[in-house]
Amino acid sequence: MSLGSGIIPDESVFAELRRQCMSTENWQNKYNKNGMEVWVEVPPSINSQGNKTSLSKVHKVKCKIAISDVSAATMYDVLHDNKYRKTWDPAMLESFEIARVAPNADVGYYSWLCPKPLKNRDVITLRSWQTSEDEYIIVNYSVKHPKYPPRKDLVRAVSILTGYLMKPTGPNSCSFTYVSQADPKGSLPKWAVNKASQILAPKVMKSVHKAGQNYAAWKALNSPEHKPWLYPIQSELPMMDPAELTLQHGDSLENVDESSTWDTQENEDSS
Repeated sequence: MSLGSGIIPDESVFAELRRQCMSTENWQNKYNKNGMEVWVEVPPSINSQGNKTSLSKVHKVKCKIAISDVSAATMYDVLHDNKYRKTWDPAMLESFEIARVAPNADVGYYSWLCPKPLKNRDVITLRSWQTSEDEYIIVNYSVKHPKYPPRKDLVRAVSILTGYLMKPTGPNSCSFTYVSQADPKGSLPKWAVNKASQILAPKVMKSVHKAGQNYAAWKALNSPEHKPWLYPIQSELPMMDPAELTLQHGDSLENVDESSTWDTQENEDSS
């Protein structure tokens, strides 16, 4: 992923997310039911010399849902509203915004529960967003923050490029697409990836959709006019020099060996 001259994403990053959201090449459909689809990327296994290569450990998942009862603008608000997320995200352990680096970009922390026997993960990401009449888009990727090094009790994962694309299909309906290219670190086996793509991803999308359905009522009672992602002047976050941040690459993080736990789980699953 190219970031141009700085850490804050330029238009090419948003364009790459759009491309991935619309692409069908090298994507394998894993779920298609009730207006929701889930794909897993299948990277080419033949290199330019015609030799077989091992598939990347960096997995890509894409989810798309046709939402008939919530506007794109509301879904966009749901994804931004960190206080509201605490009420609907069942996987979240901890989440908070650290600082703002531009009117449309901030850096934040998120940790989440992983299905047993995997260890829980966390991530530090730089998030940026754009809106127009026909789309709402959010992108994020991992960065190193000098005050938030990896924790010993969690595995520090890496978001290479993750994002959301919401396009209105009517005044109270939208298409909602989520793409995640993330290195979970540790040593995730095939059964765990399959479980995430075929079982967990649809559940997460259903949770986000339900959150959208309930957001207006919740927001009416919780600072209804406060939306700093739309009105930067409302932000109470401290400003941070983007030069203090650097991209987080997976090869600079320790790979935690989880094989002793998932081998047991795989045997149980196959019995």
